[in-house]
Amino acid sequence: MNVLKTILYILLFYYAFKFIMRLLLPVLVQKTVEKMGETIRNQQQYQAPQEPSAPQPSGKYPRETKKVGEYVDFEEIE
Repeated sequence: MNVLKTILYILLFYYAFKFIMRLLLPVLVQKTVEKMGETIRNQQQYQAPQEPSAPQPSGKYPRETKKVGEYVDFEEIE
């Protein structure tokens, strides 16, 4: 008789746990996702000012372009 009670308690605990998880798991996942998003936003705000910016070219002197050579178009000869 004790074996049947034990099996009954195990099944009762299993189904109660399963029911409670169906109710609480979506809430827990949503809170975790929100917290991760907040952490990512905070990291982006913290790292944004630390990134070096590219130097701005001055308008006084035009930038020189280097010409390496001419473009040669090769054609196949049959």
